[in-house]
Amino acid sequence: MYSYVERKTIRDKVLKERLELVGPILKEAGIDGWLVMGREYNEDIVFPFLTPASYPTARRITMLLLTHENGQTKPYSLSLPDEDLEKYYVRAYDYRNEDQFDALKNLIEKLDLRTIAIDYSENFAFSDGLSAGLYRLLLNKLPKDITDRFVSADPIAIPVLEIRTRTEMEVYPHVMAVAMSVIDEAFSDATIKPGKTTCRDVMDFMDSKVNSLGLSCWFPSHINLQRKGGDILEEDTVIEKGDLVRCDFGITYLGLCTDTQRLCYILKDNEDELPAGLKKAMAKNNRFQDIVGECMEVGKTGNQVFLEAIEKGNAEGLRPCLYTHSLGTHGHAAGPMFGLYSNQNPIPVKGDLKLHDNSSYALELYTKDYVEEFASDIRIQTEESIIFKNNEIFFLDKNRNVIKTIRGGK
Repeated sequence: MYSYVERKTIRDKVLKERLELVGPILKEAGIDGWLVMGREYNEDIVFPFLTPASYPTARRITMLLLTHENGQTKPYSLSLPDEDLEKYYVRAYDYRNEDQFDALKNLIEKLDLRTIAIDYSENFAFSDGLSAGLYRLLLNKLPKDITDRFVSADPIAIPVLEIRTRTEMEVYPHVMAVAMSVIDEAFSDATIKPGKTTCRDVMDFMDSKVNSLGLSCWFPSHINLQRKGGDILEEDTVIEKGDLVRCDFGITYLGLCTDTQRLCYILKDNEDELPAGLKKAMAKNNRFQDIVGECMEVGKTGNQVFLEAIEKGNAEGLRPCLYTHSLGTHGHAAGPMFGLYSNQNPIPVKGDLKLHDNSSYALELYTKDYVEEFASDIRIQTEESIIFKNNEIFFLDKNRNVIKTIRGGK
């Protein structure tokens, strides 16, 4: 685990790299500037990803204007003076001698910004963080000639959060290793005692463990199981020998989220290894994961990947269900989705987003297979945190999707 000081250093290094992304994204979108505003305790959703670690909240009204010159980012602050913020932004507001909105108007005119993205959106939370009050202030304080230049920040905010920086790429495996350490401890003889431990007990252990590390789960940990006959049993169920236990678990650390589903089989007294039927079912699931990776290409939409992967999976008899989503600064993050658990069809709008290089995903899916030892179909649900780079996928945990076996404690 990194120390508190190391974490701040990493966050600020990521900020510098993320700001470098903004200029090229603005240029590609044909937008001259991106205005991000927030009030203390009511910050825009993108605020923590555009400000340094030592600037945790807005000050009165924090106002950032990100522009570009030939694709090179030019960031300005029209906010109260702050030494840490001004390591990354050029101060463009004399708070003692001018009105903040006059300073904004003057800067827009000086830079001749013809299109200005602001954070309102009909479809995406990540570009919808501008409060109604601040929006009305903009309309009231600025001339119509300028407010007519406002456009939605959808083409800016989404890729800025979706694309991983160099440092994020470097530390993401460490973030994943911390998450896996909790899963490994949860799926162990020390934690699971067949006939005594419930799914709820394991869930509470995982959440408590994360809290003890000074971290947080971005959603409550979830445990369920399948047993002979194929029934899926939930939280208050006591775990028994012969059960296939599944976790769904994700942490937030170093500004990045993990999202992982792993399986653990509780060996019966007469067993020394995973039943052959589960081995075969797991191999089919791994194959479908590979198919999804093979279908992922920069510039394709999430819906295109979904349709191609499902067609190939069905052709190979894998009985697949695909519901992969972007992962990174948030658990259900900015970027395209490939299907939904509840809707195995192309998804309008969010499925129409295109894949960007150097992005990350939760490769979430399941396959079904008849498992003789369970005398029923078994659903193999898996989820792996992956990096997508150069049209290839890379698993953040190298030991992906091995069904762990334990005997269980007493």
